[in-house]
This record gives sequence, C-alpha cells and structure tokens, in this order.
Amino acid sequence: MNEFWTIGGFLALAVAGVALALAFFLPGLMRSPTQRLAPAARRDINLAVYRDQLQDLQAERSEAGLSPERFQADQLELHARAAEDALAPEDAPQVATPSRRLGFALAGLLPAAAFGLYFWLGNPEVLTAVASSGGANAASAQGQPGAQDIAQVVQQIEARTQSHPTDAAAWEALAMARGLLNRWPEAVQAFGQAHRLSPDKPSVLIGLAEALAMAGNQQLSGRPIELIRQALKAEPDNRKALHLAGIHAHQTGDFAQAVVLLDRLGRQLGPDTPQARDVLALRDDAQRKAQAMGAGAAGQGQPAAGQGSAQGSAQGSAQASASSSSAAPVAARISGVVEVSEALKARIPANATVYVLARSAAGGPPLAAQRLTVGALPLRFSLDDSMAMVPGNSLSQQREVTLVARISASGNPIAQPGDLEGRVVGVKVGVEGVNGVKVLVDGVVP
Repeated sequence: MNEFWTIGGFLALAVAGVALALAFFLPGLMRSPTQRLAPAARRDINLAVYRDQLQDLQAERSEAGLSPERFQADQLELHARAAEDALAPEDAPQVATPSRRLGFALAGLLPAAAFGLYFWLGNPEVLTAVASSGGANAASAQGQPGAQDIAQVVQQIEARTQSHPTDAAAWEALAMARGLLNRWPEAVQAFGQAHRLSPDKPSVLIGLAEALAMAGNQQLSGRPIELIRQALKAEPDNRKALHLAGIHAHQTGDFAQAVVLLDRLGRQLGPDTPQARDVLALRDDAQRKAQAMGAGAAGQGQPAAGQGSAQGSAQGSAQASASSSSAAPVAARISGVVEVSEALKARIPANATVYVLARSAAGGPPLAAQRLTVGALPLRFSLDDSMAMVPGNSLSQQREVTLVARISASGNPIAQPGDLEGRVVGVKVGVEGVNGVKVLVDGVVP
C-alpha cells in the first residue's frame, strides 16, 4: 500500500469519527427557532384569583357570621389589589431560541481540537513510515521478524549470556535465535550450554537434538534421537518431539512405530494446517510401507515389520528394490531452475532459504531435497539419489515426481504460513540439460 492510500485512509476514518460526534448534538443547536405559545397574562390569572377570594369572603360572612365592618374592609382591600393588577402592563411573550452561534463554534472547534491534539501528542510519522516500508519492514509490522531483527536480538542475547553465563534461559533463547538464522553449528554450542545448565528440560533436549540433526545432514540417528526419547519421557505429548521421533522412525524403516508416533501427533494438530498435511502424508506413507513389509514378511513366514528388527527393514528395502527393478532404467537425476513471479519478487526476504523437493505422486516424505540460498535468479538445482531423505525411498524408484520449490523466511524445511511456493506435477525422472525443469514460485502458503 502506497503513502497516499495509507494516509488518505487514516484521514477518512478520522473525519468520519469527528462527523459522528458532531451528529449527536448539532441537530438540536442548529434547528430553526420556534416560538412557544404565549402564556396567559399574569393579570388575567390574578383577577381570577381575586374573584375566587371574593367568593370565599362572601361565603365566610354568611357561614361564619363575619361582622359587616370586617367584611367591608376585606372587600375594599381585594378591590384595590385587583385594580393595581388590572392597570399593570402585560408581560411580553417568551421565545425559545436555540443558540446557532454555539453550534457553529463547536462544529469548527471540535475537529480542529481533535486533529491538533493528535499532531501534538500523537505520532503522525508512523503513517508515512508504514506506508513507505516494504519487504522486511512490512513483515515486521505483521509480527513476522526479518533477518535483521533477529540478528539484533541475537546480539542482545549474546550480551546477556556474557554478563550472566549461568542463565540457562538466555542460552536457550540464543540457540533458538541462531537456528532461525540457519547458524546451526553455533546453535549447537548454545544449546550445549543450556543443556549443561538444565539437563532435563524438554525444550532444551529437543532443541539440541534438532540443531545436531540440522548441522549433521538432517540425520536424527545417534545422539539426537536419544535426546528426543529423553524429552518424550518427560513430556509424552510434546509435538515437536513426536514429529522428530516419527521422522526418525520413518528414516530407519520402523514404519509401524512411525505410524504410532505420527498418529499421536496428528490428534493434536488442526485438521487443515500445513504441518497437519505434511504429518498426514508422512503417516500415510509409513502405513503403506508397513503394510507392504508385513505382507512380504508373512509370505516368507517371518515376523512382520515394525517390531524393531533390522532384518525387517532390510527386507523392506530389498522389496522396494525388487519392485523398481522391473521399471526401465533411468538416470536418477533431475535438474532445472527456480524462478519467482514478478508479483512475488518484492516479498522475498533477505537471506531466505530455498528448498527444492521431489515428492512421489502418492505423497509421503520427499524423495530428494536440496537446500539453497536466495541469490541471483534464476536459481539452479540438481536432485539425485544421494539426496534421499529416507533410505530405500529415492528418485530411482520413481518414473514421475512432483517438484516443489519453497522460499522460507525462517529457514524451517516444514512449510510455514507466508512462505512462497511453486510446484510442477508429472516431472519425468532423468530430466537434465542446461535448462532442465523450470519451477515457478507463484503462490503463498496459507
């Protein structure tokens, strides 16, 4: 929104508010003067009273035996008073005249006072600042911090950890901020300090596990999964721990356990959110593979998969290889470029992370993924079997895939609201060359 519409909209709302206030009292003040009905003249009323008093005086003489002398004196007094009132001039009629001058004065002074107080006590510069800001500033105004904002926070927290080296909360906050900037090795160091100070805190355990995985080629085996299991003992329904544990179970071929973990996580998520859709796709893929491995093991008279045996996992990989052997051999590589529509280029955050994913048409976790940094467009990418996210589930097992390019401001590989995204469906595996596949980023994740 440009400066004209921002300031114009504010002024229109302010004028409407002032007009509403004036509408409450101006009609009464500005109404045309209306003359009241002339009241009865005071002398007419007084004469009527004197007649009544004279009748009372006569009744008192006949009933109470008032003496003639007293009656004559009282009667003369009443006649004298009546004569005085009869000769007095009649009162002028009273007229109700609303003050139009007051109405005109308020109509001029109230708007002037309202706008004057705002420009004196308010902060009008905010209007032009909001109107002229864009990109990272607009994101900050909507509650989405940019990379510069996070970098400033990191500096402040680093100063806190230096002055208070035993503050576990400060070390944890520093680690999280470094993770948002994709500084994962440094995040591991900060989480390590927080873990030494708070060894049993679930959020620290999970954060350290995630940082170790992101710094170690996104693999959760080893110490990361040990930390996650420790966190799940303390908080069995921790969402992030369940998600990471489910991904690890899927990576290692323990698909039955992955289904159990992802089911527990799915019950806590909203029905129509990006995270819920990703979790459901991963869960359905794990269930299909668990059923396939179970059927293969049952046919050979061996224990079903999902009972923790490495042999079952090996059989699943062998079965997947056998099923793909019948397909025509292809070069398991896809290359191409990522471009962004003109309408969204202005919304690309500085130092954003670009993820290029290849997904099976049936859904499930990515077959291959590449992480890039936003630079000069178009961005070139290349996917192959060495980038497989899950062992035994790679590009070479597919004929067609869906390519997804996602620009993430936070660096999170899981889609977040506000991320920019584009996809191409039905891409043949083996497409290479100078240009390859063009993926146009033209949408925003809701």
